[in-house]
Amino acid sequence: MINFSSRILLILLLTCTIAIIIIPKLASTQYCGCTEGLCCSRWGYCGSGKAYCGQGCQGGPCYNSSTKNYNHNINNNNNNNTNRVSDIVSESFFNGIANQAASNCEGKGFYTRSVFLEALKSYPEFATIGFSDDDNKREIAAFFAHVTHETGQMCYINEINGSSRDYCDMTNSEYPCVSGQNYYGRGPIQLSWNFNYGPAGKDIGFDGLNDPDIVSRDSLISFKTALWYWMNTCQPLLSSGQGFGATIRAINGPLECDGALPEPVSRRVQHYVQYCKQLGVDTGDNLTC
Repeated sequence: MINFSSRILLILLLTCTIAIIIIPKLASTQYCGCTEGLCCSRWGYCGSGKAYCGQGCQGGPCYNSSTKNYNHNINNNNNNNTNRVSDIVSESFFNGIANQAASNCEGKGFYTRSVFLEALKSYPEFATIGFSDDDNKREIAAFFAHVTHETGQMCYINEINGSSRDYCDMTNSEYPCVSGQNYYGRGPIQLSWNFNYGPAGKDIGFDGLNDPDIVSRDSLISFKTALWYWMNTCQPLLSSGQGFGATIRAINGPLECDGALPEPVSRRVQHYVQYCKQLGVDTGDNLTC
């Protein structure tokens, strides 16, 4: 039988145990209850950007795909980012690029703002690299600078003379080339090589190895491949502060950078500077590769 003193001691121990379990939980959520479009960070504060919506995010449009919250938030809140980007990528901004394509261009009517915004719903982290709108506008300027250059002002869907080039990496066993298929550049950022078509198709939901040409037939898939490549390869460079020049290297570095082809590099930079000016932001450092 437990005496009175022992009972008191046991009650105190149980009380302390409960407090240890509950208090940290309360402390981590006491500042939650964010307004729509904001994330509750791991520390319990509301805001946007990776510091709030990234690792440990407790609620709102979190980035962490490993949480149950993520898919729910994409389904319910991805319009928040689409609407925000659509305010920046206005019709005049987008059409200022697309309207430069001649009437006989294969890309005329293929690349549209509405399709871009629809594709954007699958990539809610686009244009969320920094803590300020200026950072995000620079990312948008960088993305469209490359799109403009890669497609010739949205004139081309397919790489010029691409079918004559061999873009098969025979050493890649995970995404092996399929006989009769060619993995030349297609789409807004000219997706190339079997090792890009394979994983892009896997993530987006098309057979990139057996039917790479769908990127030039389906405008929604086409824009999604551009955003897929951007998010996986280019955005991390910008978010780490490496600048626009690093994105040139990521897209076509071996062919253009380090003095190999200075003219294409110069044109990419010119487009970027132009779009930054249109969006009212400075270009940042490290413009060339």
